[in-house]
Amino acid sequence: MQKINRIAIVGGTHGNEFTGAFLVKKFEKYPNLVQKSNFETLTILGNPQAFNAGRRYIEKDLNRCFLHENLQNSNLTSYEDIRAKEIAKILKEDNQTNVDLIIDLHSTTANMGLSIILGNQHPFLLRLSTYLSAINPLVKVCYTIPENGSNFLRSLSELGFVIEVGAVAQGVLNADLFQKTEQLIYTILDYLEKHNHGKIAEINQPLTLYKFISTVDYPRNENGEIQAMIHPDLQFRDYEPLNPGDPLFLTLDGKAIAYEGTSTVYPIFINEAAYYEKGIAMLFTEKQILSI
Repeated sequence: MQKINRIAIVGGTHGNEFTGAFLVKKFEKYPNLVQKSNFETLTILGNPQAFNAGRRYIEKDLNRCFLHENLQNSNLTSYEDIRAKEIAKILKEDNQTNVDLIIDLHSTTANMGLSIILGNQHPFLLRLSTYLSAINPLVKVCYTIPENGSNFLRSLSELGFVIEVGAVAQGVLNADLFQKTEQLIYTILDYLEKHNHGKIAEINQPLTLYKFISTVDYPRNENGEIQAMIHPDLQFRDYEPLNPGDPLFLTLDGKAIAYEGTSTVYPIFINEAAYYEKGIAMLFTEKQILSI
């Protein structure tokens, strides 16, 4: 793996996810906190207008605006489409100045703790994830939708990934999660610096990877109206096993709806507030143990 020369830390891709946005603000004020001797660190506030308004976005989800063909489409002129083009230009200016790695900071109303979200299984990202989860048991690692043709900001770099923290309400700063996220960033930066010096110690520990299977919507009626909630036995139990027959939803009149699958799954992003508009109640994953 070649040397890392330039990285980007992006916060506030969603304007009401304050953990990442305020960390970027802090790093802009105290840049020495994230600068290392052998690589450059850029800090970017992803969606300034949405952040100032305390909203997830102004016109459309910025983190769905990074398809290559959309970035080349001059007819897409919403605020977020224009902002995506600006960010892409900053991060991919030319072969000499493009970033080697992107850390996109997000927060969630789901009980995701400290999560690393990967869009590909690049060996470097798997080694980094193994290291982070080995030294901090609170770190969970997910592999979600493959990045080929992705519209996520992280896809602007092959070594792009998300730090997702929660549970924290939208538009709220949680000091505990803020500090844990900040420390995780410093650990990543130290790892990158050691990598550049060829001083990474081998981790003789497998990686637990939660691999995306499918999305699950809420039960709805013929008009598309939600007819059931996350069952209270499942709420806040992200990464825990859901077995066939376990309660999944609770109807508005109090009837349990069971999980009818044939295998154990591990739900994540359970009851994420921002996913209601996307028709997603949770994501199902399978648990894999990988030797890296």
